[in-house]
Amino acid sequence: MLINLQGQIERITYFNEENGYTIARLKVYGQKDLVTVVGNLMSPTPGEILKLKGVWTNHPKYGEQFKVLNYESIMPSSVYGIERYLGSGLIKGIGPVMAKGIISEFGKESLDIIETDPEKLGKVKGIGKKRIKKIMQAWEDQKDIRNVMIFLQSHNVSSGYAVKIFKQYGNSSIKVVKENPYQLAIDIFGIGFVIADSIAEKLGFPKDSKLRINAGILYVLHQLSNDGHVYYPYEPLIEKCKEILGSINRDIIIYAFGSNLLEKKIVIEDLNEDQGEFKENNKAVYLAKYHLCETSIARRLVKLLNFHSTIKKIDTEKIIKWVQEKLSITLAERQILAVKCALENKIMVITGGPGTGKSTIINAIVKIFTSFGMKILLAAPTGRAAKRMSEITGLKSRTIHRLLEYSIKRGGFQINESNPLNCDLLIVDESSMIDTILMHYLLKAIPPRATFILVGDVNQLPSVGAGDVLRNIIISGIVTVIELIEIFRQAKKSQIIVNAHRINQGILPLFNQSLPQNDFFFIEKEDPEDVLKIILELTSMRIPQKFGFDPFKDIQILTPMYRGVVGADNLNIKLQNILNPCKDNLIYGNRDYRVNDKVMQIKNNYDKEIFNGDIGTIRSINKDDQELILSFDGRDVVYDFGEMDEIVLAYAVSIHKSQGSEYPVVIIPITIQHYLLLQRNLIYTAITRGRKLVVIVGTTKAMAISIKNDKIKMRHTYLRQRLINSTLNIRKL
Repeated sequence: MLINLQGQIERITYFNEENGYTIARLKVYGQKDLVTVVGNLMSPTPGEILKLKGVWTNHPKYGEQFKVLNYESIMPSSVYGIERYLGSGLIKGIGPVMAKGIISEFGKESLDIIETDPEKLGKVKGIGKKRIKKIMQAWEDQKDIRNVMIFLQSHNVSSGYAVKIFKQYGNSSIKVVKENPYQLAIDIFGIGFVIADSIAEKLGFPKDSKLRINAGILYVLHQLSNDGHVYYPYEPLIEKCKEILGSINRDIIIYAFGSNLLEKKIVIEDLNEDQGEFKENNKAVYLAKYHLCETSIARRLVKLLNFHSTIKKIDTEKIIKWVQEKLSITLAERQILAVKCALENKIMVITGGPGTGKSTIINAIVKIFTSFGMKILLAAPTGRAAKRMSEITGLKSRTIHRLLEYSIKRGGFQINESNPLNCDLLIVDESSMIDTILMHYLLKAIPPRATFILVGDVNQLPSVGAGDVLRNIIISGIVTVIELIEIFRQAKKSQIIVNAHRINQGILPLFNQSLPQNDFFFIEKEDPEDVLKIILELTSMRIPQKFGFDPFKDIQILTPMYRGVVGADNLNIKLQNILNPCKDNLIYGNRDYRVNDKVMQIKNNYDKEIFNGDIGTIRSINKDDQELILSFDGRDVVYDFGEMDEIVLAYAVSIHKSQGSEYPVVIIPITIQHYLLLQRNLIYTAITRGRKLVVIVGTTKAMAISIKNDKIKMRHTYLRQRLINSTLNIRKL
């Protein structure tokens, strides 16, 4: 039998953003003690009054609880209730202090004043015209969002997603969800096909609905692109679609392929060349944007390659001698060859591991082109890599996104084929990180006259985004590639560099050797709990005390995985509690954010010019305005509370997310628990992130497994063959 209960939320004990599951303490009228209520609530807020329907249960550990099966939110009527409600942060612009002032001035009429005569709020100290405007907007938004939340409540959508849906579609939210809930899986970060499918089922969409099948196919392709694939073979894709769509007939899926094809959402192409292990499946299915980008990269690279050079014939021997004198250096044989190739080729790749002199070559090339009076631009995929490039060359370097002037208001990259870069030479560092889509836009912006030099370490992990662009350009053989393999004398003093090259050659690193730079250590621990304990000690005490490094600024934990005892998620919670026990915090979902926390952006935010993998620090949390200020490389950026699902703690990050960055100190857990992820280029990438000190904690066995495993996870891309085919076609002409 269902029981009715009404009361006011005093505090939220637990809230799970993913499913809305809540544990709250409720002040129930007529009862002295607070009541514990549990259930799925939408955006529960202290001060909110709830009319609940449910049953009493008895938890073996926590005692009597009220399990909520259904509820509705009603406005508070008492002065205390209204103050709690306004001070909860529900309305942007009003926090606990401001709420007390409003209640003091207007008492029980406070909510009516905000609703019908908000200008009167100006009587309250600290509330001016600007804040009144913000409160009015927040009050209207809150009402609209509440309507969306009420609609979605019975469809298992968490409050965080309801806010996102409202931000995406505004007052059309309910209409969009009713007409095509599957659109949510494509449009909204964090909502996948499973959640959208659950909503659709409750709205009465049949399992064989055309909308469902079409959306399922697109969702699978999007997920595969997140795994690095530019396309996916036709037959295996059908099987992948059947996995997510359930017992749907193969013919229906094939028919839906055709439907998506007609709507130009996908491209199906026969790849007539040998595709390795998928040779028998030469039919490839692309999301339309990836097919456009891949074909464009091949076409534009070959066009740039064949455009005449603006560099006049020069005496290369003379210019090499001149630049060595100017920079007071002696270039090695391969370095001289690289500089000569930069003067003789429109496109070239310089690849090599740490300590092989890539920076020296860049400096020499920049010096020579500057002496010719040529316009030079430098770029890198990440802010940190761009900053490092500036420090090396003394010239301004930017991220690729900033170089191409991305503007969300004006719709995309403003630098393009109609408005190209003004340069004679473009050098891009850390180019192994450039994915298919970004390379497409970069090539669109390069003027035909320019020389284009890609610098990177092809032995690192490929880009986070789809494709393996640098590797495909290299193995296509259409451009000049200079691979640097010699470690220079100064670099040989560093165990980090020596061991990185040993790992790349499939040889176990030398541990704790007495070299001039004793900068590489290995601590043997097998049990994950012991590994965790050592990492916490190293970060908080041992390394700062012995070497003087700052745990916040200098030390970075890099781990192969997110879950588990030494996964990024658990490490971040443990490290946060040790390094930053700050009480000035924000609980968002099941995450705890604190002032001074080190955080990472996990989604490109073009509006803020903050991109996937950027690391920053929380400077302040403003609960009145529901805003945080985060600092990224000295630039302060404002985040709404609702945007915090784009941010995660970054005391520990995955090795994939560390690409393009360098840190003074890197600590890496490597255990047998990571077995499925252990591969040579993963460990190599992690070690080469450390600049002054690298410490590995784990087992020799796990290290040996990873170093032995040199198989690179296959990514489905046809770029290599497109480049070859494009070159052959030009030769035929």
